[in-house]
Amino acid sequence: MAEGLIAGLVVFVLASFVGFEVINKIPPTLHTPLMSGSNAISGIAVVGALLVAGPRDWNLTVILGLLAVVLATINVVGGFLVTDRMLQMFKKKEVKA
Repeated sequence: MAEGLIAGLVVFVLASFVGFEVINKIPPTLHTPLMSGSNAISGIAVVGALLVAGPRDWNLTVILGLLAVVLATINVVGGFLVTDRMLQMFKKKEVKA
């Protein structure tokens, strides 16, 4: 049990460092498409959280799964709202006559 937890923490720390380095190498003009992709990944996280919070007895796993569903849904909706707002900046404004 403890070995699995330590292995998971090592993977998490290494993935955090790799992600930080990858994000630092991306030019600012590509951040918007990158954020749209991360919103899609958050949608996958919602599906995973729903599977965790599936039909089981009420225990800590179900509560954490439901919390994950709520937080991932907030992340997805907020990300799409920000992306929509960014895309509206590129639309041509109508000239009033």
